[in-house]
Amino acid sequence: MTSSAPDSIGISFVGCGYVADFYMATLPNYPELDLRGVYDIDSERSSKFAQHYDVPRYSSMEEMLDDDAVQIVVNLTNPHSHYEVSRRSLESGKHVYSEKPFAEEIGQAKELVELADARGLIIGSAPCSLLGETAQTLWGALRNDVIGRPRLVYAELDDGAVHQMPYRDWISPSGAPWPYADEFHVGPTLEHAGYYLTWLTAFFGPAAEVVSFAGLLQPEKLPNSHRLGLAADFTSACITFHSGVVARVTCGTVAPENHTLQIVGDDGVLSISECWDYGAEVTLRKRSTGGDSAHHYLTEPRVQPLVRPADYPFRYVDTHDMDFARGVADIGEAVRSGGSPRMSARHALHVLEIVLAIAGSSEQPHTKINTKFDELEPMSWAAG
Repeated sequence: MTSSAPDSIGISFVGCGYVADFYMATLPNYPELDLRGVYDIDSERSSKFAQHYDVPRYSSMEEMLDDDAVQIVVNLTNPHSHYEVSRRSLESGKHVYSEKPFAEEIGQAKELVELADARGLIIGSAPCSLLGETAQTLWGALRNDVIGRPRLVYAELDDGAVHQMPYRDWISPSGAPWPYADEFHVGPTLEHAGYYLTWLTAFFGPAAEVVSFAGLLQPEKLPNSHRLGLAADFTSACITFHSGVVARVTCGTVAPENHTLQIVGDDGVLSISECWDYGAEVTLRKRSTGGDSAHHYLTEPRVQPLVRPADYPFRYVDTHDMDFARGVADIGEAVRSGGSPRMSARHALHVLEIVLAIAGSSEQPHTKINTKFDELEPMSWAAG
C-alpha cells in the first residue's frame, strides 16, 4: 500500500458493486481521504474495479481489517451484508460509514450504535444529502422563519416504472451490473425513503408516530423462482413529529418519476423539484395578502439563493447529481479533529426506525417511534 500524507485519513471500500462507482466519482473532492484499498467477496469484481480505477485491492477482509492505515471502512456491500460487515469492522477498531439501509432490523442497528459507543468509534450511514447545498438552503430558510410556522410536508420519492425499464442492461463505469434482484427484494422504501426522512428529522426533530400503507403492485418483475420475498414497490406514510409537523411521504417504483418536496407554513411554501441534485433550486412562495386571496393563495415563486454555490467539480452525474463521498468526509473530519460528525449515529438509527415502520406497514400500519437523537447542526458554511 502507498504511504499516507500526515493529515490524511485512510479509508477502504468493502464492496465493489454498482454503488461503489458513485463514491469513486466524488472521492477526488476530498484529497484528505486516502483510499488504501478495496475488497469484494467476488474477487473478479474487485479485480475489475481496482484495475479500472488503478487502486490497490485486498485479497481478504481479514487483510483489510489488519491494515493499521485504514481508519474508516466504507461499507458498500449489498443490504443483507451491511450489519455483519459493519460489526466486524467495529470489532476490529475501525470507524464505519455504511450505505443504506444501516441494517435490515432495528435491533441490529442499535447493536452497531452501542458497539461503536463502547469502542469509542464513529458509525454513520448514507444518505448524506442533508449536507448538500439544497438541503442546507431549505434548513436555513426554515431557521430564518421565512414561511412562518411549518405545518405540513409533501415528499415524493417515486422513481418511475422501473419494471418497464431496461434495468438488466444498467452497468456502472467499472462494469458492475445494477443489482436488480437485491433492489427488488429490499424495496424502494428501504433504499430511498431516507433521502427525505434524513432532511425532515433534521429540520423538525424526532418523529412520534407513523401511519402507513405498503403494497406490492408489480409482482411480475422477477421469474417465479425469485419472486418470494419481493418488497413493497409502493408505500405512502403520514408521519407526525413531536414538534407538531405532519409529513406525507410517498415512495415507489410504479408511478412516474417525482422527487418533489413542499413544506407548507403559515406564511408560505418552500419547495424543490429534485432531492437527488445537491444544487437544485429552492423556491419560496409567500401567502398572498392582497386582492382576491381566496383565488390567489400564494405569490409567484422566488428562487432562494443557495447558501453556498454548488462548486464541487466531481459529482456522479447519471440519474442524480450528488456528492456521495461527502458523508465519508464528514466522518473523516470528526476522526481528524477528535470531534463528532454532523450526521450522528443516533439520527441514522431514528431514520431507520421510521423507514422500517413504513416498509413493514402491511403488518402494522400504525407505529409509535421510540428512538431519539440530539439536535443536529448545519454545515459551518450554512450556519449563518
